[in-house]
Amino acid sequence: MKAVVLRALGEPEVLRIEEAPDPQPERGEAVVRLRAAALNHRDVWIRTGRYAGITLPVILGSDGAGEVVETGADVDPAWRGRAVVIDPTFNWGDDERAQGPAFQILGLPGDGTYADLVRVPADALHDKPPHLSFEEAAAVPLASVTAYRALVTRGRIAAGETVVVTGIGGGVATCALLIGARLGAKVYVTSGSDAKLDTARRHGAAGGVSYHDPEWPKALVAQIGGRPDVVVDGAGGDTFNKALDLVTPGGRVVSYGATLGPVQNLEVRRIFWKQLNVLGSTMGTRRDFAAMLRLYADGLRPIVDTVLPLDQAAQAHRRMEEGRQFGKIVLRI
Repeated sequence: MKAVVLRALGEPEVLRIEEAPDPQPERGEAVVRLRAAALNHRDVWIRTGRYAGITLPVILGSDGAGEVVETGADVDPAWRGRAVVIDPTFNWGDDERAQGPAFQILGLPGDGTYADLVRVPADALHDKPPHLSFEEAAAVPLASVTAYRALVTRGRIAAGETVVVTGIGGGVATCALLIGARLGAKVYVTSGSDAKLDTARRHGAAGGVSYHDPEWPKALVAQIGGRPDVVVDGAGGDTFNKALDLVTPGGRVVSYGATLGPVQNLEVRRIFWKQLNVLGSTMGTRRDFAAMLRLYADGLRPIVDTVLPLDQAAQAHRRMEEGRQFGKIVLRI
């Protein structure tokens, strides 16, 4: 098969397409012929050495959609030929509250979706919503399950509540906008780009402000006409402290990432004095994934920024690093 194999860390140009052995399914597994894969920031962090437990060589990619071509022992052969989307999280464990020590994500340590074929556990297979193209379906998995768990499982948003999603444009944030709006929340966003704020409004955001304004929490309060019930943040850094300031007393702040790095001078007094619920969230369980996918089966569509062929994986990584995308960057296979 053809695959983009990461053999050395470095700039996007280290991503080169080459011939690799076809995977063979073991007991309880299936092989999917991929039609599309999508990027996540995780892929960039692995490529640049900013991720734990890197082992090389590896085929990157957590998101993928395609058709089942082989099934191993103890797998229903009726899966063969079906169009599927892959749940990229494996071995969550028995505790729905948090992942266990055996938890893994497709694309490290095991080979991922930047390839013609991928081997996955059969319980990771889900029928592709028929109205979605393979490129759209590939844009769903990791970002959407992360957004769903942050909003619903952890944040417990309700219809009519006001939600702020920081840093609109990336995969999780755009999925959080779509899912939050679909569930009846009033979603406001922040961005460093006026163009992204306009695009967010076209996709259902009730409003938004630029985070380049040092007083952006005040600007949002004025725009909302009050304080939000929930802030969903993947930035960390100073943005997290501003989220604590912004949210209503008794509200929820859900952290799913820290692209800006650690929080300096954490405002602990705001947490206890405002009676805040500060919640961590990452990825999602099989139950989260199935519930999330039902929203897409009911008509929701992900936002796809760019579609490039597999042999342009380096260009796709470059676009992600530039940070100009709105939605998911997809590789057509």
